[in-house]
Amino acid sequence: MRLQNMLLAATLALPVAIAGCAASADNPMVGGAPMYESKNIVENASNSKDHETLVAAVKAAGLVETLQGEGPFTVFAPTDAAFAALPAGTVETLLKPENKDMLTKILTCHVVAAKALSGPIKGMVDDDSGAHPVKTVGGCVYTAMYKGDTIMLKDGQGNISNVTIADVEQSNGVIHVIDKVLLPAS
Repeated sequence: MRLQNMLLAATLALPVAIAGCAASADNPMVGGAPMYESKNIVENASNSKDHETLVAAVKAAGLVETLQGEGPFTVFAPTDAAFAALPAGTVETLLKPENKDMLTKILTCHVVAAKALSGPIKGMVDDDSGAHPVKTVGGCVYTAMYKGDTIMLKDGQGNISNVTIADVEQSNGVIHVIDKVLLPAS
């Protein structure tokens, strides 16, 4: 009888577990928070504990309203760890009001004026023999590549950033989480 009760409990719990998996597949987790396709880029990024520096920078640059706009946008979103890997004092310097133009340039060089999911990005890379130019809103041109399932971007200084979480869809585009801050050419 005890075995029957355990099987019954497991059987009753299975639909709940499956429903929970379906919910997280629909709303990927980024920085410990679900990302909702019905919310815009700023709303979702503001909930990610891994993107507090990015959100602060977007606010300091005055880009909140833009990134809440209709889009579509693709945002390559560096994590807090990516910002922390910059030379000491860089973030603090960029957040100063007198450096707003430079901050805006760096941030807009993380944005593409289109919704670019990983599948089509890989297709463009394949069409261009392994390296596709990516033109950003900030006027930077980076190079998209991939190895296996990982999309990589080479920035203007030759640094390689990896997409660690791809295809986080938003109401006004898509976010790809990256592990380095993309820098314009010097």
